[in-house]
Amino acid sequence: MRVRSDSPAGTEQTGQKIGKCLRPGDIVCLYGDLGAGKTTLVRGIASAFGISGRDITSASFTVIAEYPVSPSFYHIDLYRIKSPNDLDSTGIWDLLGGDAISVIEWAENLGDITGQRGNIIRIRLSDSGSDTREIMIEGIHEDTWNNL
Repeated sequence: MRVRSDSPAGTEQTGQKIGKCLRPGDIVCLYGDLGAGKTTLVRGIASAFGISGRDITSASFTVIAEYPVSPSFYHIDLYRIKSPNDLDSTGIWDLLGGDAISVIEWAENLGDITGQRGNIIRIRLSDSGSDTREIMIEGIHEDTWNNL
């Protein structure tokens, strides 16, 4: 599915719609260049769970941020991770899937997670100039998306 956003507010709104489609166990993998809008999209996703956008920041030094909502919400930022082996001491593998929602920026640094439990949703953001973003979504619960 392809969505076009013409502003940061539009990217957040798309994120909120994505958030409303998520279910416990979903793993949202975000891909895109620096400045593509990944953190803006996460703010929207988090807002669907009642998390304030100002609480969502690019977690460049905090790899995993947990938010005490139901279901549990994890914002994971792997910008500074160079190898999936660097993640072994973080406990990330215990967080993915299960009863939580995990949203991962720079998911390409995670390595292959196709064997992970949970539904994997891949979202690719690209900057199309000015504030315009192309957002490609794979694996979303489309029945829910179409009913929003």
